[in-house]
Amino acid sequence: MKYTIGLDYGSDSCRAVIVNAETGEEIASSVKYYKRWVAGKYCDPQNNQYRQHPLDYVEGLIDSVKEALSKSPAGTAENVIGMSFDTTGSTPALIDKDGQILALRPEFAENPNAMFILWKDHTSVKEAARINEIAKRWPIDYTAYEGGIYSSEWVWAKVAHVLKEDESIRDAAYSWVEHCDWMPALITGTTKPADIVRSRCSAGHKAMWLKEWDGLPTEDFLVEIEPLLKGFRDRLFKDTYTSDVKVGNLTPEWAEKLGLTTNVAVGVGAFDCHMGAVGAEIGPKTFVRVIGTSTCDIMVVPYEAMHGKLIPGICGQVDGSVIPGMIGLEAGQSGFGDIYAWFKSVLAWPIEKLIKDSTLISQDVKDKLIEETLDKMIPALSKEAEAIPVSASSVLAVDWMNGRRTPDANQLVKGTITGLNLASSAPKIFRALVEATAFGSKAIIDRFLENGIEIESVIGIGGISLKSPFVMQTLADVLGMPIKVAKAEQACAFGAAMFASVAAGLHPNVEAAQKAMGQGFAFEYQPNAENHKIYMEVYDKYLKLGKFTEKELFNLN
Repeated sequence: MKYTIGLDYGSDSCRAVIVNAETGEEIASSVKYYKRWVAGKYCDPQNNQYRQHPLDYVEGLIDSVKEALSKSPAGTAENVIGMSFDTTGSTPALIDKDGQILALRPEFAENPNAMFILWKDHTSVKEAARINEIAKRWPIDYTAYEGGIYSSEWVWAKVAHVLKEDESIRDAAYSWVEHCDWMPALITGTTKPADIVRSRCSAGHKAMWLKEWDGLPTEDFLVEIEPLLKGFRDRLFKDTYTSDVKVGNLTPEWAEKLGLTTNVAVGVGAFDCHMGAVGAEIGPKTFVRVIGTSTCDIMVVPYEAMHGKLIPGICGQVDGSVIPGMIGLEAGQSGFGDIYAWFKSVLAWPIEKLIKDSTLISQDVKDKLIEETLDKMIPALSKEAEAIPVSASSVLAVDWMNGRRTPDANQLVKGTITGLNLASSAPKIFRALVEATAFGSKAIIDRFLENGIEIESVIGIGGISLKSPFVMQTLADVLGMPIKVAKAEQACAFGAAMFASVAAGLHPNVEAAQKAMGQGFAFEYQPNAENHKIYMEVYDKYLKLGKFTEKELFNLN
């Protein structure tokens, strides 16, 4: 038996999945939550600051792999041939001349600006706006293949912001690295900035890299963005690699830490959604939705079907970012499950604050009551909301509580809820929020269709797609399209395991790995034609409310 390990780094946890690389059978898995993140360290939600300590990533890797191996049959570790990583993105960090993440140096150990800047960190809105302003008057529009709008969720805006904000880290900051590139570099001993193998996926979608203009944007363009970026381009990279390429093998040190052998090949990393799409068996004309705290939407298009097309307002079109030999397209929503979690938090305020201080019951009963109530809140809301008939004249919401990723990135916009009256119950408002996330999804699909990209099937992956029938049925009804749900609960990690099998030489290409290791689909949601008809009326109102919100409430047009 030959095994591969897929490592999936999400927003709050690391998942390791051990897979039989010849059959696709899942052997074992483990999920480890980031200890510092769970404790709320280094984040300031009020100011949209979300940082993660590299030690959370390192400890998560060791603990998840070792636990997964402990659940596996004897002899599994000796037969692991490959390992690959997917991570959130853009999630970069500044590094020194030796490739060390600054936060791993004692003097910066507690400095959030020296840590990884999570994708959802929106502190660099002004820097992103400056990039867009400069790009539109520059001889080359470096944002052209990134949807024409650069986002504060992406690397150059983030790096420019922390350099400008924090003088203490400037002298030590030699270069930067994406999380998905750092993990393979770390465990193969290739952390020197010049040696780090850079992902085509991350560089193309988030760093304005394009082979046709000799890699990254020019030095003078970057210095125009922020003078403190002077010198960074020469200390970065020119070439990038697709995720079927091998970075190296586990070092003896890391083989010992993980309980594996130095025969393990480590593949080039990529972003979670791109590898998740591969794990969900993506192919041409397939629209894959990775549905979690946010969404990421992925497509692959053959060269001949993409010729000459530049799709505005998406998150990039990059050769080989998903499947080598095809153009990868990315879009998504900055908030999806996060919006439901926000509403739950609003409703939970008296539960967490008032019951906690009650003198009527014991502390043990209080703790159990609070835990039980919070656990049951979303399922109960979903059940009640599902029973409410679809209506064109009910509560209406716009899903921009965390800004807008696609179409047309804008992290300054805010969410809106309207149509409230004294009969607007929590389930009615919750239903409006679910519908809003579905409308945001339709706006993305419409942008692809308007630009000549064919979509024949929709695939959902991620926790919400497997665990929330109400959300998925609403999504199918709004889109007016069937949605298949991937059977693999950890589709992103499965995609990483598939890439690892190719990097290790077991399968000749990604398509062969998909065929051998694919898990198929758990079930399919069929759209309700009558609901779809009503929803198209509501969708028109959603679009109008969105325009009003953006222009009249926030003066952003």
